[in-house]
Amino acid sequence: QVQLVESGGGLVQAGGSLRLSCAASGRTFISMYAMGWFRQAPGKEREFVAAITWTGGSTSYVDSVKGRFTLSRDNAKNTVYLQMNSLKPEDTAVYYCAYRRSLGLGYSVSEYAYWGQGTQVTVSS
Repeated sequence: QVQLVESGGGLVQAGGSLRLSCAASGRTFISMYAMGWFRQAPGKEREFVAAITWTGGSTSYVDSVKGRFTLSRDNAKNTVYLQMNSLKPEDTAVYYCAYRRSLGLGYSVSEYAYWGQGTQVTVSS
């Protein structure tokens, strides 16, 4: 199986920054596949935020976070980082990392088979 553990969430003022981490492990985890970040605000559906491939380093972001959020990875640690700058109150949500057994990026919840427990990000105005 695959285990994903997020960390780094918290409370921050608008304009501030946070860095989320997602550490992956497990007997069946293969680092060559893609990872993604999603978020879910109260009363809303879980939405795609960003994704990254392990090998090629390709990334993709939802329009609302482009230029503010940056994905990176540390292959040696099987960890993906989501650097979030210029945070806005509308970024407030539970953030989840996810893993899919595919080389390509995925953009929908159904494309990911493994999920972390989520980490709360709250941005105050």
